[in-house]
Amino acid sequence: MFKLKNLQLGQKFTLLLVLVFLGGVLASGVALSSVLNRSTQGQLTTKALMMMETMNAIRTYTNDHVQPEIADRLEAEFLPESVPAYSAREVFETFRLNPVYSDFFYKEATLNPTNLRDKADDFEAELVGQFRQNPDKASEVSGFRRTPAGKLYYIARPIQITNASCLECHSTPAAAPASMIERYGSANGFDWELNEIVGAQMISVPAAKVVQGARQSLVLILGIFIIAFAIATILVNLWLKRFVVKPLNRMAQVAEAVSMGDTAAEFTHDSKDEVGKLSDAFNRMRLSLQMAMQRLERYREGRRSSANDLSQ
Repeated sequence: MFKLKNLQLGQKFTLLLVLVFLGGVLASGVALSSVLNRSTQGQLTTKALMMMETMNAIRTYTNDHVQPEIADRLEAEFLPESVPAYSAREVFETFRLNPVYSDFFYKEATLNPTNLRDKADDFEAELVGQFRQNPDKASEVSGFRRTPAGKLYYIARPIQITNASCLECHSTPAAAPASMIERYGSANGFDWELNEIVGAQMISVPAAKVVQGARQSLVLILGIFIIAFAIATILVNLWLKRFVVKPLNRMAQVAEAVSMGDTAAEFTHDSKDEVGKLSDAFNRMRLSLQMAMQRLERYREGRRSSANDLSQ
């Protein structure tokens, strides 16, 4: 059975360092992982928000500048390019033609869209449901989701009908432009109401590479920490062996010799540290013992001399 008291001083010190090391690695790993996770999420959030605001800028431009310019044509012909959501989606799809950004996604996921490509999937529909349940509190949600394209970080904002002009196309099929009905049919995109949350504006950016980079950084930093601590442990043990363990072992050998009667055995240590002080105290004790033994020997010789004189 393992007993701590049976270990040598160097072994006890090494065991203590190992325990401190394991605790340090665990605490450092948890803290560093938390910091890197926040940093990773911050990077992803910055990318997503930049793209989200870009798409909102396109929507605003389409609504404020494109629609007024083609308003006369809209009475005779429905132009999807005049719809802010359509323009933003088309610009983003062009943006995705760059292979670097092919895994980025933008969608105005709607429960009942006019264009079925904007139809919300189950995950997106659940987010819309959350926005509807908390219309005054939930202005934005974010997180991670897994898709066939890999792990994505998303930011979603509610799409709420705050402009009555939107209902000109989405209240009833009878009120909608005939050209829009001809293009998309009368089955979808209607019965919307003012102030109703009908969907979620979503931007998704790939997270796998960023998360992998954070994990590699974590492994690298912990690896450096482990190597540095291992080197420190070796150096401390070498120092302990040279300046503490060896002097104590020599002192023990001298003490053993003195206990066997060799009072001339001497231990010297030149340092001024605690081991040096112990060495000085040991030598003073040895000298005191030597002097006591000499006095005892003289006392015995005196007794023998007195006994011889009495016998004569």
